[in-house]
Amino acid sequence: MKNENKTIAILGSSGSIGTQALDIARRYSVKIEALSVNSDVKTLEDQVREFAPKYVSVNSESAARELAVALADTNVKIFAGKDSMCEMIEYLECDSVLNSVVGNAGLIPTLCAIENGKNIALANKETLVTGGEIVMRAAREKGVSILPVDSEHCAVHQCLRAGEKHEVKNLILTASGGPFFGKKREELAFVTVDQALGHPTWNMGKKITIDSATLMNKGFEVIEAAHLFDIAASDIDVVVHRESVVHSMVAYRDGSVIAQMGVPDMRTCISYALFGTEHKEGVSAVPNFAEIAKMTFFEPDEETFKTLPLARYAFAMGGTLPAILNAANDEAVKLFLENKIKFTDIMDFVDDTVHKYSKTRCSSAYGREVGVEDIREAILTAGEYLHTLARA
Repeated sequence: MKNENKTIAILGSSGSIGTQALDIARRYSVKIEALSVNSDVKTLEDQVREFAPKYVSVNSESAARELAVALADTNVKIFAGKDSMCEMIEYLECDSVLNSVVGNAGLIPTLCAIENGKNIALANKETLVTGGEIVMRAAREKGVSILPVDSEHCAVHQCLRAGEKHEVKNLILTASGGPFFGKKREELAFVTVDQALGHPTWNMGKKITIDSATLMNKGFEVIEAAHLFDIAASDIDVVVHRESVVHSMVAYRDGSVIAQMGVPDMRTCISYALFGTEHKEGVSAVPNFAEIAKMTFFEPDEETFKTLPLARYAFAMGGTLPAILNAANDEAVKLFLENKIKFTDIMDFVDDTVHKYSKTRCSSAYGREVGVEDIREAILTAGEYLHTLARA
């Protein structure tokens, strides 16, 4: 597709993925139809003045009023409030919507965009972790594509182009291992927030960096991959790859393995998703393999980092248990970042919460298809229970 005809909307434009997406738009002359933020109106004002979108949405109504004053000299239409993203999406005529919203707030806008026939570039994990079956079914019914922005899933998507689905043996997701690779549980009890935020290769937001440190992020990615590529979680392996050069692999039934490699730069994944799998010129540098010299691979330590097998368990049980897993982890990470619980408490409290509801929130407990309201209720329940554990 020619750049001048490409039009997109970015949900979560003030975050890391959103700002890098705007860098791609700037570089390749992509038109921005709409932007959204939670409350960072100063950043949004600057973006509006540079990219001149028709529409913006702001979750905070007070922040939206502030933005209206700041942008009184423009023609941009401002949507405000908790439903503002969906209200804005109904107006869109763009090719695709990049969802880089942080947290559970990303699920409903994804469904709204699908309902309105928009292709999705997906950077919001919670969309598929909490509502994967609902989202993928809606996408099939509407005939829209969902292209992953996560580096691992973007890599798998590229590797799958090497063969047919029936030829695939299994997927192999790579993990950096985070800052505590090789550590045992007893060494992690008094980890500080600053230590946990010291990711060895990727520069990411605080929440996802902590999830990487606990390996919960990789557990979420197993769930996402199962939904995205319609493959059993048991056919998705995880290996620790410290160099973060191989972003993921696909093993085929003849024994061949296709790997996608590159420098750790999210702009390559963003560009790939936004341009419908096209590899644009000069998005990122090609790795210098002579300088890399070696690449290593290890089995993940699932005893110390029990979040990875816990995610597999939640997915296998189904129902709203993946939403319970996600919501409990979300609250636990917030408490850790506020220095209210220990690093190991994140894993322990999430494990406790999932098993607390394993019989009442699994697929067999519902006896029907799980809906959005079930997910919302499960998220609230998990968050409340997690806080009772933290107060104990």
